Amino acid sequence: MEVNQYLEMFIEESKEHLQACSEHLLELEKSPDDLAIVGEIFRSAHTLKGMSATMGFEDLADLTHKMENVLDAIRNEKIHVTPEILDVVFESVDHLEEMVMDIASGGDGKRDVSSTVAQLKRIELGEEAIAVPEVATTEVVEPAAESTLEYDSFEQTVISQSSEQGFHAYEISVKLRDDCLLKAARVFMVFEILEKDGDVIKASPSVEKLEDEQFDQQFYVAFVTKESAEDMQKKLMKVSEVDEVAVTSINQKAFSEKEYEPQKEVAVTVEEVAAPAPVVPAQAEPVAKPKKATKTDKNQHAPVGNKTIRVNIERLDILMNLFEELVIDRGRLQSISTEVNHGELNETVERMSRVMGDLQTIILTMRMVPVETVFNRFPKMIRQLSRDLNKKINLEIIGAETELDRTVIDEIGDPLVHLIRNSVDHGIENPTARRAKGKPEEGTVVLRAYHSGNYVFIEIEDDGAGINREKVLAKAIAKGVVTLEQSYAMSDRQINELILASGFSTADVISDVSGRGVGLDVVKTTIESLGGNISIESTQDVGSKFSIQLPLTLSIISVMLVEIEKEIYAIPLSSIIETSIIRSSEIMNAHNQKVIDFRGKVVPLVFLEEIFEVPRKEQQDEEFHSVVIVRKGEKLAGLVVDSFIGQQEIVLKSLGNYLTNIFAISGATILGNGKVALIVDCNALIK
Repeated sequence: MEVNQYLEMFIEESKEHLQACSEHLLELEKSPDDLAIVGEIFRSAHTLKGMSATMGFEDLADLTHKMENVLDAIRNEKIHVTPEILDVVFESVDHLEEMVMDIASGGDGKRDVSSTVAQLKRIELGEEAIAVPEVATTEVVEPAAESTLEYDSFEQTVISQSSEQGFHAYEISVKLRDDCLLKAARVFMVFEILEKDGDVIKASPSVEKLEDEQFDQQFYVAFVTKESAEDMQKKLMKVSEVDEVAVTSINQKAFSEKEYEPQKEVAVTVEEVAAPAPVVPAQAEPVAKPKKATKTDKNQHAPVGNKTIRVNIERLDILMNLFEELVIDRGRLQSISTEVNHGELNETVERMSRVMGDLQTIILTMRMVPVETVFNRFPKMIRQLSRDLNKKINLEIIGAETELDRTVIDEIGDPLVHLIRNSVDHGIENPTARRAKGKPEEGTVVLRAYHSGNYVFIEIEDDGAGINREKVLAKAIAKGVVTLEQSYAMSDRQINELILASGFSTADVISDVSGRGVGLDVVKTTIESLGGNISIESTQDVGSKFSIQLPLTLSIISVMLVEIEKEIYAIPLSSIIETSIIRSSEIMNAHNQKVIDFRGKVVPLVFLEEIFEVPRKEQQDEEFHSVVIVRKGEKLAGLVVDSFIGQQEIVLKSLGNYLTNIFAISGATILGNGKVALIVDCNALIK
């Protein structure tokens, strides 16, 4: 079987099933006697096992099978759910996730899980050493069963002769799951397995109808093989999304007792038989095998009510790149139409701009992904951390449906992990300390996401110990982050943000969770590289709140174009508070820094011509200066330029590998006149 065409689907479906397992395991921990939850986990594990075996990932299938045995023992009430058992099952899910990630990155999905398998086996045996059977022991052969398919004389002869040669003749009923989307692909997998061990004599519905998915969820096959019925059933159950397989022997005596009409399809009811595994066939005049499902087949046979499709993210990236080129050309056309000033051309360009605006909205929306894809990993992480640290912690997730650009989603996961681990380790106190402070034993960590303007805010809030100002200042002074003199003038917010400094840690004990001075500085760097910022609010013994502000998208941004001599620079609108014209007489000096009074605040001036070393043809003292007031968190700065050109949407392009770490430049863009404008990194200019 050619598995490459199904690999991407396998990876996506495996991730979904593993996520479902994790979520239901967390529910099971809260309601250990709810066997309905166990059934949900078992179904996800069973499907994953079948998919893995069908795709040839035996290690993945084997571990899932061992986990499935434990779940089966729980749902049959041979084992009672305990936190220790759940620890091992959670560990199994972690291993499975690692295996799937390895397969996604081109690996073979192999991993040493011997210790986990041994633990699962011990749990499976239980306190009374009751072994859970490897497969269902229900007898799958019914020798005297009435034939459910009807055979013509030729088919009867084939079945009779095969019996004389030592072959078994079976009628096999295969039922697919109700939510199976690619029925033709599953039918092909079944026939692929059958033809390895025997021959298919008859199929109902016909092969053509099976290829076109013109059947409900069940189909029937007459099959001759030397394999046992039980082995055939095991193999077929390994095909993903196969819900039931029943194998019955064909009653050949019935051939002489009644006349058969040729190829008549009948509706039948087949007894349900439980078991797990993939498929096999025999020898005779075989029925044509269904064709492999092609990509066209998948789209044609999708259910009528299905209104979503999966699209490879690389295709969306290509689409975005092409649209970015259109944005550049739009700017060029607008520039030309302004110069030519032709009525019909102006009208066409305006209409094209409106259509492109709508197209831009749709493309950006297509790239938006709910932050739920990142948030989903945290409940399991919190559970493990609370057990490792002997703390009681409740995680509340609010606004998981909030959407962010896929590029931002890819980068935000690790910073959030650091912040949540920090809240759990440094923030939430142990139950004894919380009782002494009059707090409930269980601490609460709230993970919240919401939109505001063109930004998404993500907040991590806890009701823990808060930040100890004295301890933070003492560590910062000892490490040389600030001087004693500087500390006297620092506000509470500035002291809080000291914990974001590189190598800073207030942990008294170095552990696996924290204390090595690596983490929050990486968080700050990553968030700022995404065009966002982080702020901290904290009250000692009440709690802390980390707020992350992120732009909705990173590829197309709105900027203010400014000019210095003959060079054009772009300043992101997200950083700009306002623009202003000031007199030279309003500029003052403070600590060798030129500043202005802006609405009662002292704002330092940054002369971009000096920062970027723009050559002047002649030096001249000007009475007025154009200033762009920009902000980074609570800090302000005034960027002095020659003139303002106007607001424009531009495409952010990287400077490439040759121009890395250019101070105060975050990228470049191509303007309508074909010239390149550099994009100013305001965060780098504000210290």
